[in-house]
Amino acid sequence: MTPSRIHRLTLTHFRNYRAAGLETAADMVALVGPNGAGKTNCIEAISFLSPGRGLRRATLEDVADNQGDGSWAVSAQVEGALGLATLGTGIDPPRADSAVSRRCRIDREPVNSATAFGDHIRMVWLTPAMDGLFMGAGSERRRFFDRLVLAIDSEHSSRISALERSLRSRNRLLETRNYDDHWCDAIERETAELAVAVAATRGQTAARLTGMLNARAQASAFPSAQIALDGWMENALLQETATSVEDRYRQILRDNRPRDAIAGRTTDGPHLTDLQVIYAPKSMPARDASTGEQKALLIGLVLAHATLVAEMTGIVPLLLLDEVVAHLDPNRRAALFDELRKLGAQVWLTGADPASFAEIGAGGEIFDVESGRVSNRRP
Repeated sequence: MTPSRIHRLTLTHFRNYRAAGLETAADMVALVGPNGAGKTNCIEAISFLSPGRGLRRATLEDVADNQGDGSWAVSAQVEGALGLATLGTGIDPPRADSAVSRRCRIDREPVNSATAFGDHIRMVWLTPAMDGLFMGAGSERRRFFDRLVLAIDSEHSSRISALERSLRSRNRLLETRNYDDHWCDAIERETAELAVAVAATRGQTAARLTGMLNARAQASAFPSAQIALDGWMENALLQETATSVEDRYRQILRDNRPRDAIAGRTTDGPHLTDLQVIYAPKSMPARDASTGEQKALLIGLVLAHATLVAEMTGIVPLLLLDEVVAHLDPNRRAALFDELRKLGAQVWLTGADPASFAEIGAGGEIFDVESGRVSNRRP
């Protein structure tokens, strides 16, 4: 298997980094510094080298240095499935007469979107914002799971975006008092096709991830989870053909037109799917577990997913772990480092206390981060 690695990272006008860079050959890269120094900003920049809006889901304009002209850029020399390559992304200075668009390049040649980056590297992340995942809204769990799917299938984000556009088109059409049934039929045909494609990929990933969680249940120091998708379409596709599910959903959309017109939204479909998670050691919903149990469960889930990505794609994903080790006792911290080494991934970690990374070993490297500057902590 090929591990995803970053050898050199360069940031220009990204958040609090006017111009910064680092080089590393380490398996574990720890970014250490006080709150507000820019540790999370650094790994957020890395996350933009994948499809989507990064680990904070920020808008393109929001990540620009507020002292600059509105442009920003992230570039990295990576080693991945296709060997060495330079990936770059960013935006030009915004103009009043045009929308902001993200530019993506591989070896300085333009590519259509960040989806192309998935041919080189894959990545998985865990952030403090995910701590409330099991207690929060279903939309957050759905988004979390779609990110897991995306690490395996780099086209998943494009399909979701297309489905969302199709749903918006249908909603706009239903706002018209005397909408045209033929136009509705056409839009709903497209919506059903996209919905089934999204649901099928989710369902396949959930089944495979369940298998991986079961296989790791006794081998990991972190608790195992039982997962299921709470969406009729994902579950129907496990037993029925895609064509029959598509036909059924098209009929549901047609029957629901009056209700959806009043609601101003589409009230049935995979855009409402939730992720159910059970804390396996106690056979209880994850939302009922303690805060510590939820954190450990989430780490175990992410580690199982990273292993699945490696097995399914042949690419060991890059891991971005933001403020994860600070919440672990010494034994769990040592267990985490051990499992990360076995995975064979390059891991980027952040934290305020250098002592938390004392056990990353000879293959690790620690960088000090302060006021948008990054420097190697030499022994």
